[in-house]
Amino acid sequence: MSATRDEMLTIPQVVKEIGVPRATFYRWRQLKKGPKAIKLPNGAVRIRRSELERWIETMEEAA
Repeated sequence: MSATRDEMLTIPQVVKEIGVPRATFYRWRQLKKGPKAIKLPNGAVRIRRSELERWIETMEEAA
């Protein structure tokens, strides 16, 4: 994989990285408070690494 390519993370990878329960992450998605996600044609959800980092930065600013 090229270093310039934006990694696509699964929900389990994201919740492990940010340290919240899966249910919390899904609630944030319902409330439009989570990172932007991509829904693939097979129904799988992915979050770009760059979007997760951007979202985390907005949480730092709000703290």
